[in-house]
Amino acid sequence: MQNKIEKVLEDQLCFLLYASSREMTKKYKPLLDKLEVTYPQYLVLLLLWEQDTLTVKKLGELLALDSGTLTPMLKRMEQNGLIVRERSTEDERSVMIKLTEKGLGLQEDACLIPERISAMSGEDKKVVEDLKASLLQLLKTLQEF
Repeated sequence: MQNKIEKVLEDQLCFLLYASSREMTKKYKPLLDKLEVTYPQYLVLLLLWEQDTLTVKKLGELLALDSGTLTPMLKRMEQNGLIVRERSTEDERSVMIKLTEKGLGLQEDACLIPERISAMSGEDKKVVEDLKASLLQLLKTLQEF
């Protein structure tokens, strides 16, 4: 009976994505604990290290998070001294997110994380790149559907 249940789950793409995502997030946790950030906060930092300044709206779009989830997280990041939130002078409805020196300072340590995670996956670089390409295509397809 157990094998039949396992087979049913293994046949479900949604379960494999869900379980893989949970396992991947578990692998990130000890690395991110050293930086004192959560996984979603790390994703915000990645975007800000690349873009410097983003609106809350744009962050929400890029991370696929609604403002009800994103705003409390950004408030915590601001309280922890990682970012500043400022109203746009051009449009008061728009809130700009910028890194602080502390937020910028985490980038050097964080740049080692992808390499460590890649090593944990046990897969060669080509397999990982192919998987990422497939997942990106799946994400785009699902978003357009």
